[in-house]
Amino acid sequence: MKLYFAPMEGITGYIYRNAYHSIFHPMDKYFTPFIAPKQDKTLNSKERNDILPEHNQGMYVVPQILTNKAEDFIRTARKLAEYGYREVNLNLGCPSGTVVSKKKGAGFLGEREALERFLAEVFEALDMQISLKTRLGLEEAEEFGPLLEIFNKFPLKELIIHPRVQTDYYKNKPDWEAFGKAQELSRNPVVYNGDIFTTEDYLRFSSAFPQTETVMLGRGILANPSLPGELAEEERPGKQEIKRFLERLEQDYREVLSGERDVLFRMKELWYYLGCLFSNSEKYVKKIRKAQRLCDYEEAVRSLFREQEIAENAGFRPMG
Repeated sequence: MKLYFAPMEGITGYIYRNAYHSIFHPMDKYFTPFIAPKQDKTLNSKERNDILPEHNQGMYVVPQILTNKAEDFIRTARKLAEYGYREVNLNLGCPSGTVVSKKKGAGFLGEREALERFLAEVFEALDMQISLKTRLGLEEAEEFGPLLEIFNKFPLKELIIHPRVQTDYYKNKPDWEAFGKAQELSRNPVVYNGDIFTTEDYLRFSSAFPQTETVMLGRGILANPSLPGELAEEERPGKQEIKRFLERLEQDYREVLSGERDVLFRMKELWYYLGCLFSNSEKYVKKIRKAQRLCDYEEAVRSLFREQEIAENAGFRPMG
Protein backbone atom coordinates (compact mmCIF):
# COMPACT_ATOMS: atom_id res chain seq x y z
CA MET A 1 0.00 0.00 0.00
CA LYS A 2 1.28 3.46 -0.91
CA LEU A 3 0.63 6.30 1.52
CA TYR A 4 0.11 9.97 0.62
CA PHE A 5 0.11 13.01 2.93
CA ALA A 6 -2.99 15.16 2.41
CA PRO A 7 -2.67 18.95 2.24
CA MET A 8 -3.96 20.83 5.29
CA GLU A 9 -4.15 24.58 4.78
CA GLY A 10 -2.11 26.55 7.31
CA ILE A 11 -0.45 23.46 8.82
CA THR A 12 1.32 21.10 6.41
CA GLY A 13 3.62 23.58 4.71
CA TYR A 14 7.28 22.85 4.05
CA ILE A 15 8.32 23.44 7.67
CA TYR A 16 5.94 20.75 8.87
CA ARG A 17 6.74 18.40 5.97
CA ASN A 18 10.47 18.55 6.60
CA ALA A 19 10.11 18.00 10.35
CA TYR A 20 7.77 15.08 9.78
CA HIS A 21 9.90 13.53 7.03
CA SER A 22 13.10 13.71 9.11
CA ILE A 23 11.65 11.77 12.05
CA PHE A 24 8.73 9.59 10.98
CA HIS A 25 7.82 7.14 8.22
CA PRO A 26 8.46 8.79 4.82
CA MET A 27 5.37 9.19 2.67
CA ASP A 28 5.22 8.20 -0.99
CA LYS A 29 3.84 11.65 -1.87
CA TYR A 30 3.32 14.92 -0.03
CA PHE A 31 0.66 17.29 -1.39
CA THR A 32 1.07 21.00 -0.68
CA PRO A 33 -1.67 23.21 0.70
CA PHE A 34 -3.44 24.78 -2.25
CA ILE A 35 -2.03 27.56 -4.37
CA ALA A 36 -4.74 30.07 -5.32
CA PRO A 37 -3.60 31.86 -8.50
CA LYS A 38 -3.94 35.65 -8.63
CA GLN A 39 -4.33 37.74 -11.77
CA ASP A 40 -1.42 40.02 -10.93
CA LYS A 41 1.10 37.27 -10.09
CA THR A 42 1.32 33.51 -10.02
CA LEU A 43 2.91 32.79 -6.65
CA ASN A 44 3.04 34.90 -3.52
CA SER A 45 6.04 34.61 -1.22
CA LYS A 46 4.38 32.04 1.04
CA GLU A 47 3.42 29.83 -1.89
CA ARG A 48 6.85 30.19 -3.49
CA ASN A 49 8.65 29.25 -0.28
CA ASP A 50 6.43 26.21 0.05
CA ILE A 51 7.35 24.78 -3.34
CA LEU A 52 11.02 25.78 -3.63
CA PRO A 53 13.02 22.61 -4.39
CA GLU A 54 15.56 23.47 -1.68
CA HIS A 55 12.71 23.42 0.85
CA ASN A 56 11.52 19.97 -0.23
CA GLN A 57 14.66 17.90 -0.65
CA GLY A 58 14.29 14.14 -0.54
CA MET A 59 10.49 14.25 -0.80
CA TYR A 60 8.12 13.65 -3.71
CA VAL A 61 6.00 16.79 -3.50
CA VAL A 62 2.90 17.56 -5.57
CA PRO A 63 1.68 21.17 -5.61
CA GLN A 64 -2.08 21.57 -5.40
CA ILE A 65 -3.87 24.35 -7.29
CA LEU A 66 -7.27 25.85 -6.40
CA THR A 67 -8.99 27.62 -9.30
CA ASN A 68 -11.88 27.34 -11.75
CA LYS A 69 -10.11 29.19 -14.57
CA ALA A 70 -8.14 27.08 -16.99
CA GLU A 71 -5.78 29.91 -17.91
CA ASP A 72 -4.85 30.41 -14.25
CA PHE A 73 -4.25 26.70 -13.73
CA ILE A 74 -2.14 26.48 -16.89
CA ARG A 75 -0.07 29.54 -16.00
CA THR A 76 0.55 28.28 -12.47
CA ALA A 77 1.39 24.77 -13.61
CA ARG A 78 3.91 26.12 -16.12
CA LYS A 79 5.52 28.22 -13.40
CA LEU A 80 5.74 25.12 -11.21
CA ALA A 81 7.31 23.23 -14.10
CA GLU A 82 10.09 25.83 -14.11
CA TYR A 83 10.88 24.70 -10.55
CA GLY A 84 11.11 21.10 -11.73
CA TYR A 85 7.62 19.83 -10.94
CA ARG A 86 6.12 17.32 -13.36
CA GLU A 87 2.89 16.63 -11.49
CA VAL A 88 0.22 19.02 -10.20
CA ASN A 89 -3.10 18.44 -8.45
CA LEU A 90 -6.46 20.20 -8.91
CA ASN A 91 -8.42 20.87 -5.72
CA LEU A 92 -12.06 19.87 -6.21
CA GLY A 93 -12.61 19.01 -2.57
CA CYS A 94 -12.31 22.08 -0.36
CA PRO A 95 -15.72 22.44 1.36
CA SER A 96 -15.17 25.94 2.79
CA GLY A 97 -18.17 28.18 2.23
CA THR A 98 -16.06 31.10 1.01
CA VAL A 99 -14.33 28.84 -1.54
CA VAL A 100 -17.51 27.09 -2.67
CA SER A 101 -19.38 30.39 -3.12
CA LYS A 102 -16.77 31.29 -5.76
CA LYS A 103 -17.41 27.99 -7.58
CA LYS A 104 -13.97 26.71 -6.61
CA GLY A 105 -12.92 23.61 -4.71
CA ALA A 106 -15.99 21.43 -4.14
CA GLY A 107 -18.08 24.28 -5.54
CA PHE A 108 -16.68 23.58 -9.02
CA LEU A 109 -18.35 20.15 -8.92
CA GLY A 110 -21.72 21.88 -9.38
CA GLU A 111 -20.60 23.35 -12.71
CA ARG A 112 -20.15 20.17 -14.75
CA GLU A 113 -20.07 21.71 -18.22
CA ALA A 114 -17.57 24.35 -17.13
CA LEU A 115 -15.49 21.70 -15.37
CA GLU A 116 -15.30 19.56 -18.50
CA ARG A 117 -14.25 22.57 -20.61
CA PHE A 118 -11.66 23.44 -17.96
CA LEU A 119 -10.14 19.95 -18.04
CA ALA A 120 -10.15 19.87 -21.85
CA GLU A 121 -8.20 23.14 -21.99
CA VAL A 122 -5.76 22.07 -19.29
CA PHE A 123 -4.94 18.71 -20.85
CA GLU A 124 -4.61 20.27 -24.29
CA ALA A 125 -2.15 22.90 -23.03
CA LEU A 126 0.00 21.05 -20.51
CA ASP A 127 2.56 18.30 -20.89
CA MET A 128 2.41 17.39 -17.20
CA GLN A 129 0.84 14.74 -15.01
CA ILE A 130 -2.43 16.00 -13.54
CA SER A 131 -4.32 14.47 -10.65
CA LEU A 132 -7.62 15.51 -9.06
CA LYS A 133 -8.66 15.50 -5.41
CA THR A 134 -12.42 15.51 -5.29
CA ARG A 135 -15.54 15.03 -3.22
CA LEU A 136 -18.63 13.20 -4.44
CA GLY A 137 -20.59 16.34 -5.17
CA LEU A 138 -22.31 19.22 -3.42
CA GLU A 139 -25.30 17.61 -1.71
CA GLU A 140 -25.86 14.03 -2.90
CA ALA A 141 -23.52 11.12 -3.61
CA GLU A 142 -25.51 10.46 -6.80
CA GLU A 143 -23.92 13.57 -8.29
CA PHE A 144 -20.68 11.64 -8.67
CA GLY A 145 -21.91 9.44 -11.52
CA PRO A 146 -21.98 12.26 -14.10
CA LEU A 147 -18.78 13.71 -12.64
CA LEU A 148 -16.98 10.41 -13.07
CA GLU A 149 -18.10 10.28 -16.70
CA ILE A 150 -16.28 13.59 -17.14
CA PHE A 151 -13.15 12.46 -15.28
CA ASN A 152 -13.03 9.28 -17.36
CA LYS A 153 -12.58 11.35 -20.52
CA PHE A 154 -9.13 12.49 -19.38
CA PRO A 155 -5.87 10.66 -18.62
CA LEU A 156 -5.57 11.55 -14.97
CA LYS A 157 -2.45 10.61 -13.08
CA GLU A 158 -4.74 9.74 -10.17
CA LEU A 159 -8.26 10.39 -8.99
CA ILE A 160 -8.18 11.02 -5.23
CA ILE A 161 -11.65 10.56 -3.78
CA HIS A 162 -12.83 11.85 -0.41
CA PRO A 163 -16.25 10.17 -0.36
CA ARG A 164 -18.25 12.90 1.32
CA VAL A 165 -20.29 15.68 -0.28
CA GLN A 166 -19.53 19.36 0.27
CA THR A 167 -22.41 19.86 2.71
CA ASP A 168 -20.99 17.11 4.94
CA TYR A 169 -17.85 19.16 5.52
CA TYR A 170 -16.11 16.62 7.80
CA LYS A 171 -19.25 15.32 9.53
CA ASN A 172 -20.97 11.99 8.96
CA LYS A 173 -19.02 8.99 7.74
CA PRO A 174 -17.30 8.61 4.38
CA ASP A 175 -19.58 6.87 1.88
CA TRP A 176 -17.74 3.62 1.21
CA GLU A 177 -20.52 2.35 -1.06
CA ALA A 178 -20.09 5.36 -3.35
CA PHE A 179 -16.32 4.97 -3.23
CA GLY A 180 -16.59 1.31 -4.24
CA LYS A 181 -18.78 2.17 -7.24
CA ALA A 182 -16.38 4.91 -8.26
CA GLN A 183 -13.37 2.63 -8.02
CA GLU A 184 -15.13 0.02 -10.14
CA LEU A 185 -16.08 2.48 -12.88
CA SER A 186 -13.05 4.76 -12.94
CA ARG A 187 -10.72 4.48 -15.92
CA ASN A 188 -8.01 6.22 -13.91
CA PRO A 189 -6.10 5.02 -10.83
CA VAL A 190 -8.11 5.75 -7.66
CA VAL A 191 -6.76 6.88 -4.29
CA TYR A 192 -8.86 6.77 -1.12
CA ASN A 193 -8.97 9.65 1.38
CA GLY A 194 -11.13 9.94 4.47
CA ASP A 195 -11.15 9.11 8.20
CA ILE A 196 -8.23 6.69 8.42
CA PHE A 197 -7.27 7.64 11.97
CA THR A 198 -6.02 4.36 13.48
CA THR A 199 -4.55 1.04 12.45
CA GLU A 200 -8.00 -0.47 13.01
CA ASP A 201 -9.54 2.03 10.56
CA TYR A 202 -6.92 1.09 8.00
CA LEU A 203 -7.45 -2.65 8.45
CA ARG A 204 -11.22 -2.27 8.07
CA PHE A 205 -10.76 -0.25 4.91
CA SER A 206 -8.15 -2.53 3.34
CA SER A 207 -10.33 -5.55 4.13
CA ALA A 208 -13.30 -3.92 2.41
CA PHE A 209 -11.23 -2.67 -0.54
CA PRO A 210 -8.25 -5.00 -1.01
CA GLN A 211 -7.78 -3.77 -4.57
CA THR A 212 -7.08 -0.19 -3.43
CA GLU A 213 -3.37 0.44 -3.76
CA THR A 214 -3.07 3.96 -2.31
CA VAL A 215 -4.49 5.76 0.72
CA MET A 216 -4.16 9.46 1.53
CA LEU A 217 -3.91 10.40 5.21
CA GLY A 218 -4.52 13.85 6.68
CA ARG A 219 -5.94 14.43 10.14
CA GLY A 220 -4.82 10.95 11.14
CA ILE A 221 -1.17 11.99 10.80
CA LEU A 222 -1.65 15.35 12.50
CA ALA A 223 -3.13 13.55 15.51
CA ASN A 224 -0.60 10.71 15.45
CA PRO A 225 2.54 11.28 13.34
CA SER A 226 3.47 7.65 14.04
CA LEU A 227 0.41 6.36 12.17
CA PRO A 228 2.06 5.76 8.75
CA GLY A 229 4.86 3.81 10.42
CA GLU A 230 2.31 1.75 12.33
CA LEU A 231 0.52 0.97 9.07
CA ALA A 232 3.87 -0.15 7.65
CA GLU A 233 4.27 -2.39 10.73
CA GLU A 234 7.26 -0.48 12.02
CA GLU A 235 8.07 -0.15 15.71
CA ARG A 236 5.96 2.61 17.19
CA PRO A 237 7.95 5.74 18.15
CA GLY A 238 7.55 6.89 21.72
CA LYS A 239 7.25 10.23 23.46
CA GLN A 240 10.87 11.14 22.76
CA GLU A 241 10.28 11.12 19.00
CA ILE A 242 7.13 13.23 19.38
CA LYS A 243 9.05 15.63 21.62
CA ARG A 244 11.92 15.83 19.13
CA PHE A 245 9.41 16.53 16.35
CA LEU A 246 7.82 19.41 18.27
CA GLU A 247 11.21 20.88 19.18
CA ARG A 248 12.28 20.73 15.55
CA LEU A 249 9.05 22.42 14.44
CA GLU A 250 9.35 25.21 17.00
CA GLN A 251 12.98 25.89 16.12
CA ASP A 252 12.28 25.96 12.39
CA TYR A 253 9.29 28.27 12.86
CA ARG A 254 11.46 30.60 14.92
CA GLU A 255 13.82 30.91 11.97
CA VAL A 256 11.17 31.92 9.42
CA LEU A 257 8.41 33.70 11.36
CA SER A 258 8.57 37.31 12.45
CA GLY A 259 8.00 36.99 16.18
CA GLU A 260 7.24 34.82 19.18
CA ARG A 261 3.47 35.28 18.89
CA ASP A 262 3.46 33.87 15.35
CA VAL A 263 5.46 30.86 16.52
CA LEU A 264 3.14 30.41 19.48
CA PHE A 265 0.06 30.49 17.23
CA ARG A 266 1.51 27.85 14.89
CA MET A 267 2.46 25.52 17.73
CA LYS A 268 -0.84 25.90 19.56
CA GLU A 269 -2.77 25.14 16.37
CA LEU A 270 -1.25 21.64 16.24
CA TRP A 271 -2.72 20.63 19.58
CA TYR A 272 -6.28 20.44 18.27
CA TYR A 273 -4.95 17.27 16.67
CA LEU A 274 -2.00 16.20 18.85
CA GLY A 275 -4.08 16.27 22.01
CA CYS A 276 -5.71 13.09 20.71
CA LEU A 277 -2.40 11.25 21.04
CA PHE A 278 -2.12 11.37 24.84
CA SER A 279 -4.17 9.89 27.64
CA ASN A 280 -6.10 12.33 29.85
CA SER A 281 -4.87 15.29 27.81
CA GLU A 282 -7.85 17.64 28.10
CA LYS A 283 -6.64 19.88 30.94
CA TYR A 284 -3.16 20.10 29.43
CA VAL A 285 -4.48 21.02 25.99
CA LYS A 286 -6.65 23.68 27.62
CA LYS A 287 -3.53 25.21 29.20
CA ILE A 288 -1.71 25.02 25.88
CA ARG A 289 -4.54 26.83 24.11
CA LYS A 290 -4.71 29.53 26.79
CA ALA A 291 -0.97 30.19 26.77
CA GLN A 292 -0.16 33.81 25.87
CA ARG A 293 3.60 33.41 25.93
CA LEU A 294 5.80 30.80 24.32
CA CYS A 295 7.37 29.95 27.69
CA ASP A 296 3.89 29.20 29.12
CA TYR A 297 3.12 27.00 26.14
CA GLU A 298 6.41 25.12 26.58
CA GLU A 299 5.75 24.54 30.28
CA ALA A 300 2.27 23.16 29.57
CA VAL A 301 3.71 20.80 26.95
CA ARG A 302 6.47 19.65 29.33
CA SER A 303 3.84 18.87 31.98
CA LEU A 304 1.85 16.79 29.52
CA PHE A 305 4.90 14.79 28.42
CA ARG A 306 6.00 14.31 32.03
CA GLU A 307 2.64 13.26 33.46
CA GLN A 308 0.81 11.43 30.67
CA GLU A 309 1.51 8.62 28.22
CA ILE A 310 0.66 8.01 24.60
CA ALA A 311 -2.79 6.43 24.56
CA GLU A 312 -3.43 2.95 23.25
CA ASN A 313 -5.12 3.04 19.84
CA ALA A 314 -4.70 6.81 19.74
CA GLY A 315 -6.40 8.46 16.81
CA PHE A 316 -8.00 11.71 15.74
CA ARG A 317 -11.22 12.73 17.43
CA PRO A 318 -12.73 16.23 17.47
CA MET A 319 -11.81 17.97 20.70
CA GLY A 320 -13.92 20.58 22.46
